[in-house]
Amino acid sequence: MKIITDIFEMKAEIKSLKYKGKSLKYKGKIIGLVPTMGYLHEGHLSLVRESIRKTDCTVVSIFVNPAQFGPREDFKEYPRDLNRDYEILEKEGVDYIFYPRDSEMYPLGYKTYIEVHDLQDRLCGFSRHGHFRGVCTVVLKLFNIISPDISFFGQKDAQQAIILKKMVRDINLDVKINVLPIIRDKNGLALSSRNSHLTEEQRNAALSLSRSLKQALQMIKSGKRKTEEIIQKMKLTIESEPFTRVDYVEIVDLEELSPIDRIDKEVLIAIAVFVGKIRLIDNIIVRIKE
Repeated sequence: MKIITDIFEMKAEIKSLKYKGKSLKYKGKIIGLVPTMGYLHEGHLSLVRESIRKTDCTVVSIFVNPAQFGPREDFKEYPRDLNRDYEILEKEGVDYIFYPRDSEMYPLGYKTYIEVHDLQDRLCGFSRHGHFRGVCTVVLKLFNIISPDISFFGQKDAQQAIILKKMVRDINLDVKINVLPIIRDKNGLALSSRNSHLTEEQRNAALSLSRSLKQALQMIKSGKRKTEEIIQKMKLTIESEPFTRVDYVEIVDLEELSPIDRIDKEVLIAIAVFVGKIRLIDNIIVRIKE
C-alpha cells in the first residue's frame, strides 16, 4: 500500500496504471475510489471491501474537507488519526491512500465551486448552508485526480448520494456511483465517525433515531399513509430521550427530495438530530408494493 499526498503524483500514478502499462497488474483494469474523511469504521470498510471485490485497484482518499463545514461546525474537532487509518487499510489490502493537504486541494486564490441547485438546499442543506456545494466540489476534484471507474458511498448519506448521482449525470462524468447499505452497531445506531464524541448516556439517547425509523416503517406496513402523522410520531419518539434536539424529520420523494403529504410510492424517510452538540443523521428507503 502506498500513501500519496501530492495531486500531481496521484494523477501520474493513475495515468501510468491506466494508460502507460507501467504495471501489468492494473493495465486496462478497473479503478475504485472510496472517498472518506478518515477515522474509519465498519461503514467505511464495507465500501472498501466492495471496491476490492469489484475493482482491480482501490484508492481510499482521506481528506477532512473544510469546504463542507460551516463556520459554527466541528471542522477542528472532527476526529483524525492517520496512523490508525493506515493500519486498518493496509490489513484490508487497499492499494493507495490519497491524503492531500488543504493547500493542495484549495490553493491560495481558489474560487471554483460546484453546485447542484434545489437538491442542495433541502434536508441537510437547509440547516447546513453551503455543505453540498463543498461536497460536490471536493468529490468532483477527487474524480478528476483519480479517474475512478467506480466510486463507493454509503446510504447513511442518502442525500449526498442522490446529489452526486445527479452531478455525474448532468456533467457527463465517466464514473459509476455505487451506494451500499447503512452499517449499524448491534443496538441499531448508524455508524459514524462523530459517534466517538458521544458519552454513554448520549449514545443511548441516539438510539431513538433508528427506533423512530423502525416505528415509521411499522406504521406504513400497518397501512398508515399520511406523512404528517408518521412524522409527528417519530418526533415524539426522538424527543422523549434526553440530550436530543430534532433538526428535521422529513418524508420525501427519491428524485427531487420534495416533501410529500401521502406515501404512495418509493420514499426516503430522513432525519437529523442533535444529541448534545453532535449532529447525527439516519434514514431508510421505503418501497410501497402496489
